[in-house]
Amino acid sequence: MSEPTFVPKTVHVIYIAATPERVWAALTSAEFTRQYFFGRSVEIEQKVGGSFILRMPDGRVDVEGKVKECDLPRRLSVTWRVMWIEEMRKLPECLVTYQIDTLGEAVRLTMSESHQWDVPEAILAGGRQGWPVILSSLKSLLETGKPLVVKLEPPKEMLEAVKRETDVAPKRSDPA
Repeated sequence: MSEPTFVPKTVHVIYIAATPERVWAALTSAEFTRQYFFGRSVEIEQKVGGSFILRMPDGRVDVEGKVKECDLPRRLSVTWRVMWIEEMRKLPECLVTYQIDTLGEAVRLTMSESHQWDVPEAILAGGRQGWPVILSSLKSLLETGKPLVVKLEPPKEMLEAVKRETDVAPKRSDPA
């Protein structure tokens, strides 16, 4: 069986006054992620094939996946399957990639969310709403020592679209 082809559907770019190593640590350390990612803590084996887990503050698994690329401190790609919303577990996993490029005394962090199927816009809305807030909070934390304080919930339209998609097309499911 061949590897799935992932196509970028959401791309967000942010510039951060920090070193690539500091940005990498923010992406791969539970100490950092708890501060800027709504209390979630990352657990990652920093090697190709390693496990990737994002835990909610209460310890439940929010996201799980596998490391596809790990080029410290430049590029990290992980498969991403949302577990805390039951219907989302039935959808194909996506691929989240962080590209860190040095620009003098700052870095450009490019995050892409890629999918292997034709995802409805309403489902993409969740990430398109969430990623800018998450990455802006990471930037704020690294530059000021304080993350953003924002309350963010999945868009109602996204949750409805996920339910419709999984009710109509359970064949898309590729459970791990």
